Amino acid sequence: MKKIVSLCKFILLVLALVVSLTFVDRLFSFKTAHGIKQARDLYAQPKDTVDVVFLGSSHMHVNINTALLWEKYGIAAYDYSGAEQPLWMTYYYLKEFCKYQKPKVMVLDFFAPANFLDDYQYKYIGDNFYGLKPSVNKLGMLKVSVEPSRVLEFFPALVSYHMRYQELEQADWDYLSETQEDKSAFKGYTPYFKTGEWEKPEFDAEDPLPLTDKSLEYLDKIIDFCNENEIEMFFIVTPYIKEYEADQRFEYVERLCAERGIWFEDGTEMYETLDLDFSQDFFDFSHLNYRGSCKYTDYLGAGLKFRFDIPDHRGDERFESWDRNVIAIQEEVAEAGW
Repeated sequence: MKKIVSLCKFILLVLALVVSLTFVDRLFSFKTAHGIKQARDLYAQPKDTVDVVFLGSSHMHVNINTALLWEKYGIAAYDYSGAEQPLWMTYYYLKEFCKYQKPKVMVLDFFAPANFLDDYQYKYIGDNFYGLKPSVNKLGMLKVSVEPSRVLEFFPALVSYHMRYQELEQADWDYLSETQEDKSAFKGYTPYFKTGEWEKPEFDAEDPLPLTDKSLEYLDKIIDFCNENEIEMFFIVTPYIKEYEADQRFEYVERLCAERGIWFEDGTEMYETLDLDFSQDFFDFSHLNYRGSCKYTDYLGAGLKFRFDIPDHRGDERFESWDRNVIAIQEEVAEAGW
């Protein structure tokens, strides 16, 4: 009897420890909507329902309106992206995504590979790392993204945020009560509701510059993975206030796509086509605001339907979370007074 009592006490102690650690992790963990929320809420999505996945930098989750894609085109899409995400992290994101979904089309953004050239990019690594579940895949991403001497700055995650008790906000407490159903209505899109005024770039580079060796290595891995898993590819640059050297790299990617038979579209060459107003449709030099994202997404959605065989799931009960995503974005728009 004593052994049974001791065993029960041990089990209760372990359960209490697990519950405590889970509570601490949920409360104190970072919760940005620039990669962490995009990664975390993937796990709440109904299995094998996402037909189009958008991978890359914040340009994807700020400039591409998943609610509009669903409401107007019936496209079940998810913005699975993180701030300034390099291609080596995108590769591991793609692998993680395909554990839970079977996308028909992968849309890949080339803003970050053209603008940030270091082999180790630390500024937004947390936004790209902390939202993923613990796994061999996540550790693989950390290995190629962080120099060995700095691994312990990011892993285990509790090391990075254990002192956040000094800066807890209401959003941290709200997260404790957020349900899987709540999370499933989030599709990655994070609109901006402010306006900046910018000058339209008046150049179009024709002399290509290659991406870095590391970027090219992981771009090959991404292409191979998609081919092996029968995922169609569409490479894009979303509209922003580009600079000449980055535009040279977009020219390089365009030629690479032509050689490999991959669809490519550069939104920085389509300002007039998209009817973008440089005094009304941008949040900052790098991102569209809500108004601009709707213009771009509308055009992109039509192109996706034209190029690829993407089914329309509107009215299907399994996809009701996309209807809730539309309502959630509508509420954000109304609250912002737009």
